[in-house]
Order: sequence, then C-alpha cells, then structure tokens
Amino acid sequence: MRQSALCLIVVFMFADTAAAQTLAEGMRHLRSGAEREWLSFPERAGGSTWEIPFAADANAGEWTLHLRQQDVKQTWQVLLNDQPLGEMVRDENDIVIAFAIPEGRIVAGKNRLTISSKSPAASDDIRVGQIRLDPRPLVKALGEGALEIEVRDAASQQPLPCRITFVNADGALPQPATTSSPAAAIRQGVAYLANGRAKLELPAGKYTVFAGRGFEYSLDRQELTIADGQTTRVALTIRRVVPTDGYVACDTHVHTLTHSGHGDATIDERMLTIAGEGIELPIATDHNKHIDYEPTARQLGVRDWFTPVMGNEVTTPRGHFNIFPVGPNATPPNHRLTDWTALFADIFAQAQPKIVILNHARDLHSGVRPFGPKLFNAAVAEHDFDWPADLNAMEVVNSGATQTDPLRLFHDWMALLNRGRSITPIGSSDSHDVARHFIGQGRTYIRCDDRDPGRIPVADALDSLAAGRVMVSYGLLAELTVDERYRSGDLVPSADGPLRLSLRVLAPDWVQPRRVLLFANGQLIREETIEPNKTAVPGVPWSATWEFPRPKHDGHLVAIAVGEGIDAPYWRTAKPYQPLSQSDDTVTLGCSGAVWLDGDGDGRRTSARDYAERLVTASNHDLPALVAHLADYDAAVAAQVAHLLEASGRRLATEDAHQIWRTASPAVRDGFQTYLSAVRDGEIARTDGAAQ
Repeated sequence: MRQSALCLIVVFMFADTAAAQTLAEGMRHLRSGAEREWLSFPERAGGSTWEIPFAADANAGEWTLHLRQQDVKQTWQVLLNDQPLGEMVRDENDIVIAFAIPEGRIVAGKNRLTISSKSPAASDDIRVGQIRLDPRPLVKALGEGALEIEVRDAASQQPLPCRITFVNADGALPQPATTSSPAAAIRQGVAYLANGRAKLELPAGKYTVFAGRGFEYSLDRQELTIADGQTTRVALTIRRVVPTDGYVACDTHVHTLTHSGHGDATIDERMLTIAGEGIELPIATDHNKHIDYEPTARQLGVRDWFTPVMGNEVTTPRGHFNIFPVGPNATPPNHRLTDWTALFADIFAQAQPKIVILNHARDLHSGVRPFGPKLFNAAVAEHDFDWPADLNAMEVVNSGATQTDPLRLFHDWMALLNRGRSITPIGSSDSHDVARHFIGQGRTYIRCDDRDPGRIPVADALDSLAAGRVMVSYGLLAELTVDERYRSGDLVPSADGPLRLSLRVLAPDWVQPRRVLLFANGQLIREETIEPNKTAVPGVPWSATWEFPRPKHDGHLVAIAVGEGIDAPYWRTAKPYQPLSQSDDTVTLGCSGAVWLDGDGDGRRTSARDYAERLVTASNHDLPALVAHLADYDAAVAAQVAHLLEASGRRLATEDAHQIWRTASPAVRDGFQTYLSAVRDGEIARTDGAAQ
C-alpha cells in the first residue's frame, strides 16, 4: 500500500515538472486544393499535410498541445499517432488554439503529429506552426494568470456592454482557459461582456488589450503583463464618437448555433454580442424558423440595450430571403418552393411581413446565383424570375459574405431603382459566430427615434426602412443631404437655382476613409479623394458641399464612401467569401441610400424605365427617332430603351442598327453598349451551363 502511494506521488510529480517541448518553432504554409487561394501566399505551398515526428515520454495524465494558425477557412484536422485529436478552428484570424491530449495518447519513444486537410478539393491557403507540447492539463496550461477587466462609458462613467480583444506578444489571439460565462461570450482573443466586467484566465505573458463597442465607439487600448499565479487588473474607457443621433443601428441578418445549427454562437452568447456591438434593432433570422430573443435577453439582463424583432431567413433552393416582422404563432413559409411567385404567395399567406430582403444575391447557393448573368441582366435589372412586388429590400453589404468587387451589389441595387423597383439597400452581418464574422460589422442605420434602445418604436422603424430612409455601414457612413433638408428616401421637389448637396463621411478614428463617390441613376458623376485631416470633427473625418445644375428629369442620387480595409484583430474586415480572383484586398464602405429628384416637377418619382417606355411608345419603336430623343437623357434611360427595343424584336447588334446608335451622344452609346454586353454575358453563362 505504501509503495503504491509512493508510485502515485512520483507520477504526479513528473506530470507537473516535465519540461515543455517545442515540436515546430516557425510557421509552415499548407494548401488544400489545386489552386492558390490568395496572392498574399507564395505560389508554392508545403503540401496539404504536415507530419511532425517527435520523441517523448508517455503521458500519464492529460497534457496540452498548443499551436498557432492563420487564415483557416476550410476544415483541417490534427491527429496524434493517427488518432484524431481535434480540428483547427475555422477562422481566418491569427489565433492560438490548444488541444487536450488524453492520458496514454503519447507513447514512450516515437510519436507523430499530423496536420491535414479534410476538404482536399477546396482551395485554402493556411499557415500553422509554433507547436508546443505542454505536460500539464489544458486548464492549468491556459490558466496560468488572470486578467480582470472593467470597461466604462466616458460620458456616464457607467460600465457598459462591449467587446474586448486581447492579443499576445506575437500579435495572435490567444485561447483563454475559460470559454463560457453567464456574463461573457468568450473565444480566442475575444470576450463580449454583458456589463463591462469580466475575469479571464490566460497563459502568462505580455498582452495588448483593446476595448470597443462597434462602429460608433472609440477604442481604448492598454499593454500589460500577466504573471504566473497573479491577477492583473485593467480599466478601459470608451466613448460614442460617430454622430448617429436620429438613426437606429439595425442588423437584419442574425443567426444562432442554437436554432440554425451551424456557426458557434449560442442564443445566450448572441444576446451578449448584440449588446456588445451596439446593435439597437436586431432581427432574428435563423433558417426557416421564427425565434423570439425577448425571454433570453431579459434573462441575461441585456434587454434594455436593444429591441429584438422576430424574423426568418427563408432559405430556398432559388434564393434566401429575410422576412420580418413575424408573429409568434405564424407558420414558417414553405422553404422548399422554387417558384418565386408561389414562394411569395406562401410567405404572405403565412407571415405577412412588412420587410422582405433578398440576401447575398451574388453568392452561389444550391447551384443558383440569383444575380449572376445567367439569370440577371445587370444593366437593366431584368430577371428570369418574376420579380415579386413585395420584395422591397436587398443586401448591398453582407460582412460575412463580402464580394471581390465591393461595389458590385450597389450597382445591382441602383439598376433596380432605374428599373422602377422600390428597393431599400441593406447592410448586414449574416453572423453565425461570436468572433469570426461577428454581428453588426455590416449594419443598416434607419431614420427613427433612437433615444431609448430598449424601446425602439418598431412599427415606425420598419415603415422608415421600407421607405428607404436608411444609410448602410461597413465601417463608414456616407450622409447625403440635398437642398439642406432632403435625405435618403425623400423626394426633392423641383425648384429654381442649382442643386446643393451637403455630404459627410462618418467614422471613428480607427477607420480610414479614402474616397467619396457620387452616383446619379447609377452613373458616377463625381469622385473625390479624402486626405487625412487631423483637425476634422471627431466622428466626421470629411465633409463638403457640392453644387450641380438642377436636372430636367427625375433620377436618384447616391453617395458611397470607400475606405481602407482593417487588418487589426479588433475589427478585421473579411476577405471575399466566394472570390472571383486571388486578390485578398479588403475595404470599408458607407452608403447614403437614394435621394430622389423631381426634375420634371410632376410631384412623383419617375424611373429610367418609365422614361424609356414613354420614349419608345412616342417614337413607335423608330430607332433614329429614339436616338435623337435620347440626347436629353442619361445612359440609364438609354439602356432601358435598348432592352425594350430588343424585347420588341428590334436587334441592336446588327450592322444597320449599330450604324445608327454608335453616332449618338456618349450617354446613349454607353447605355446601349452596356446593355448588349450584359446580354452577351448572359448568353455565355447559359451556354456554359454555369450558375454565374
């Protein structure tokens, strides 16, 4: 009995005193798939599998494996002696992860660690390395010291919900010992705090800690050291700096692991992330379900920070649609329908929503890309599906599914306005996660009473959203005011004198705007570079007043701000979701929404399509007469005329037709050529059988 006890003491002493072992010091580039994913990676990779032989003593208790990973999009597995140890985290951030090694998995003598792709066909460039074997249990290896945090609002001096980001001395997001708490949602390098306070257990070392609360707030940061066995305390202060008074921050596209079945944010964690990112009007849009956030928000004590709305992402084989509000007893629509007419009839029979949003229209899901050239002529917004009158909004920014061409969906939206569709632009996150593609990075600002975020007048907010009284944000806002009073969703009446435009770009100082673009009927009419301005008003890095001749015809104005992408871990902008090139450049964006001009003075909005129909009818489809009349109109009207002519049987690509319109004004030539190019793109896509 005494001898057995002595043996146990020896085993435990060894487990606590055995030295850590480095299995790989540097970082190795691995690749799954045949093609390089991003130009920022070398042309050649070190294969799709990395085998690391090592010698060790057998582990008599739980040990820990640490590794650092970067840019992991697909599924990669970690095996120890050919047995699964776990999977790397699907997260493009630079993070440190840890695996618990069960007792007896390491044998005395030769062992082998293997890292390999479980998605060999999918293109994914990653870096992995700094691999260490730690002869301590996971909790002890990760919880050497503690960090106590308190974050306060600079104005009220009260603690508030926020996001904490912490990076180690290498700039990577470390794994804490604790990953869940009633008052915090915790991941590698990130913690969302319900009340501005938390205690985290972390490995000893040097850290930089950031505190923020979404787009509207400043950042505070502090460098510190966590010592083994000690607690380090830090107090941080942030303030609201972006002037969004009179606008409600809304994320229309929000998921949970609990109800959508993928991602990693439980419904409890989702409540903390909503409050921590300053989203005042979150829309619950789990796939094909109606979920009420109200009871969970109240249970966790964060309900006063936001007003939740029940919705549904109706996820069909022919497109995804966010619908809201829906009643608690409404039956979810039939998401297996493929005909848009039948689908929308069922949506309104079951739920009667005020808002219906077409989501990520340029993404490929179930073999269908709704706004790909096979189905959609982007020049005139002609769609192969019957366009439902009740579809009244579309995503132009989805921060969880960004585009290679960041302005592509904005052009699609403006083309829909030219077609005569009443469509509101939407920014959303499509977040399923706590920290990877996080909530509120893409968001929509709705003109509405925002004085009490816990009591947003939902009916008023949704009326304003449907009317287009919005701005879209992805790190920036572009605010456009016409004649000193008219903004997004408004109709500017006819008047004498020049058109006076007041523009502001809104952003915190940790986002760098670089350009402002002004579009009329989707045509770029002015662009200005934004130079850094240290004397700018906080939250307003750029402003200007522009004057233009007042137009004779109706149209819409849209301002878009474009800024630098963000590589910092506290708000990293995502690389393209379904890339069309190997460029991994990212941007920040802001959009004003559309301001309508009543140029002809009839008191209503007249679209480019309306003008085109009048001209075609008046000319009796006579091409020379049409070209002459189009001299007073823009390229948007000309493109719509071209479509109407071709739909009536008049071919424009013939030599005789080409001889007529190629001598017209530049706007007419551009409109006709843009339309014909889109037609050719569609023909190629249908011939190839592609869904693009």
